[in-house]
Amino acid sequence: MITIAIADDHPLVMEGLQNMLRYSTEMEVVATYPDGAALLKGISIIQPDILLLDISMPGIPGDELARTIGRDFPKIKIIALTNLDNIYYIKSMLQQGVYGYILKNVKRDILIEAIKTVYDNGQFLDETVKERLLEEKEAIKRQTAHGSLLTRREKDVLKLIAENNTSKEIAEKLFLSKRTIDHHRESILSKMEVKNVSALVKKAIELGMIEI
Repeated sequence: MITIAIADDHPLVMEGLQNMLRYSTEMEVVATYPDGAALLKGISIIQPDILLLDISMPGIPGDELARTIGRDFPKIKIIALTNLDNIYYIKSMLQQGVYGYILKNVKRDILIEAIKTVYDNGQFLDETVKERLLEEKEAIKRQTAHGSLLTRREKDVLKLIAENNTSKEIAEKLFLSKRTIDHHRESILSKMEVKNVSALVKKAIELGMIEI
């Protein structure tokens, strides 16, 4: 019998998942949790085989929960369950060692397949998630093919921009003039085909050019 815990702050989603699994002869829902704090308290008492984890509950972020559980309860296999198909969230959760990533509109047979696959130490990704990862891979290939990846110095500047440093602060850290850093900023924005810093950082994360 595969034991399952569900963490989700939406009662209707929780009820729907329980109904999907209710009549399975191979699986049993042993616990449900409405938020991250309750989840961490509960799994210190009962450790399920599989945790279906909503990644956008109030309080503790999903990636932080996954990291904590992976560290303290490594035998629990986590499947991220969410409405979010943005590459940022996908990569963030995969980096924390989750075994699966599925969307909340999942059908019962796919949910069952995901649980069985992960229980057997496999990885299960929703088809939409696979598409997002493929799109990211292709985007990086296009960047490389067009010769628009950044120089080593521009990568240094990008990293410091992402850390919310001003041009003056970056200049001091890299022992360059502010004018040179401003030039690098303009070059980076142009190569990345974005108009402002927030869009730049978002795209750089999506392309895997800087760590989350």
